[in-house]
Amino acid sequence: MHSPERFSDRHGYAPSHVEISIRNDASEELRGVLLDIAIECGLTPRILRQIVCQVLRRRPNPANWSEYPNIWEEVQTLVDECEWYRVYDIVEAIHEELCERDEARFEDPFAPSDSSDAEAFRREVNDYFRMRGIGWQLSSEGSVEARGPEPFETVKKQAQQTLQATGRSTASNELRLALQDLSRRPTADLTGAIQHSMAALECVVRDICGASETLGRLLKQHPGLVPPPLDQSVEKAWGYASQRGRHLLEGEPPEFEEAELIVGIAASVADYL
Repeated sequence: MHSPERFSDRHGYAPSHVEISIRNDASEELRGVLLDIAIECGLTPRILRQIVCQVLRRRPNPANWSEYPNIWEEVQTLVDECEWYRVYDIVEAIHEELCERDEARFEDPFAPSDSSDAEAFRREVNDYFRMRGIGWQLSSEGSVEARGPEPFETVKKQAQQTLQATGRSTASNELRLALQDLSRRPTADLTGAIQHSMAALECVVRDICGASETLGRLLKQHPGLVPPPLDQSVEKAWGYASQRGRHLLEGEPPEFEEAELIVGIAASVADYL
C-alpha cells in the first residue's frame, strides 16, 4: 500500500514549474523511480517481474526465486536495458495492474476502500514527470500522453469538456485523435495531429454556420465569426495546417512545438466558438 499523505501534500507545497525538456527519452533515474513508486503502491518484485516480462516479451529467469535481491535485481536490469519508449509502456501496464487490484479490493466488503493505489501511482508518477521536465503524463484512463506547458493543458482540457458538453462528438473525437497523434511512441505523428486538430475546428465552424465549406472559406464568408484581427490569425493557422499537415515538402517536416501550437490554437478557438 502507498504511504500516507506527505508534509508537502498536506500543506500545499510543490516544486516550481519546470520547463519541458525531455520527451523521447527515459533516464536511468526515471527507470529506478518508477519501480520504487510501484513498490510503494503495493506491488512486489515478483508481480513487477511478471508485468515487465510481459511488456518486453521476455522470459523470467527461473533461477531467480527470492524476492530480494534476486527478482528485484532482475526487474531493475530488464527496465534499465529496455528501449526508452518501453519504459512508458511499463508505466501503463503497472497502472492497469493496480486498477485491477483496486477493483478487486473495493468489491471485498472486509477490505479498506478509502484509497486507490492506482490513483496514488498516477499522482506520484505525474508529480515526478513535472518535477523533472518530462513531457508526458499518465491520464486517469491509464494511457501515457504527451504533456504540454500548463496553458496548453488548460486549453486542451477545457476544449474537450466544452465539445462534449455541447454534443459535438465528431469534433471532440477529432481533437482526441490529434492528442493521440502527439502522444505516439517512439515517434509522434505530427502531421496527423495538425490535420485532426484543424478538422475538429472545421467541424465546429461548419456546425455553427450550417454549411459544408472549408474552414478557410467559412471564415471569409462569416467575417464576424472570430473577432478581427484574430480571424486573420486563425485563417493563417488554417493555411499553415494545409501546407505542413497535408502538402508536405521533402526534408521539411513540422517540429513538435509547431504541431503543439496548432493543436492549441484549434482547441482554444473551438472552445471560444
